[in-house]
Amino acid sequence: MARDTAYLKVADALRARIGAGEWPPGAKLPSRSRFAAEYGVGQSVTQRALELLIIEGLLEGRAGSGTYRSAPSERLRTVRSRRRRRSGPAWGGLTWESHSTARTPAPERIAQRLAVAPGDPCVHTTYEFLAEGRPVEICESWEPMAITGGTPVVLPEAGPFKGAGVIERMRSIGVLVASALEIPRPARADRTQAGLLGIGVGELITEIERTYYAVDGRAVETADIVIADRRSEIAYEIDFHPGDR
Repeated sequence: MARDTAYLKVADALRARIGAGEWPPGAKLPSRSRFAAEYGVGQSVTQRALELLIIEGLLEGRAGSGTYRSAPSERLRTVRSRRRRRSGPAWGGLTWESHSTARTPAPERIAQRLAVAPGDPCVHTTYEFLAEGRPVEICESWEPMAITGGTPVVLPEAGPFKGAGVIERMRSIGVLVASALEIPRPARADRTQAGLLGIGVGELITEIERTYYAVDGRAVETADIVIADRRSEIAYEIDFHPGDR
């Protein structure tokens, strides 16, 4: 097989075997090394073939576990609004894991969004949101320590306001959040994002750049959010009040 088309032929063969029911939904597939030996190609070829079938939704990758036949599942609806996060009842809500590091120098792109100098100390927090134990969203959050340093809420997931959210935590130290700006962008998952979300490289994702602003115009938090399109759909809730025009 020509090297540049070999993975397509392997993908066609595997697609046919999937269609014939060789691997039922949820079943784990053999390793890529076994497929490489079976089809007389390199492991990089079988990897590309598997990634193509993952993009098509026939398979799913699970970080550290392997490749599985996709099982039909309902997509989570994540409602983004001024209220606390909500999710569709079929999923029973989200759980999350997080890790915070204080005094992390702000990268230039983050410094621009927070209107601080590059290298200024921030609290950097990474989140992994799970539905039924499966990752559906990852997030990197940055808060300037010029605002939260020396306060009980310097770490978002520790202290008396653990897990309360940016608005409540900031209010507790006298900083009133007035608005948030979200910029969603469609994208394809890179290797890092795919590994964290348990999806294939190149699968559809939505990247959201979010920044919270205080009443005085200061940016108090900015975050990069990545949502796996296969597992979650995004809905925006817009509130209207009497007197709005």
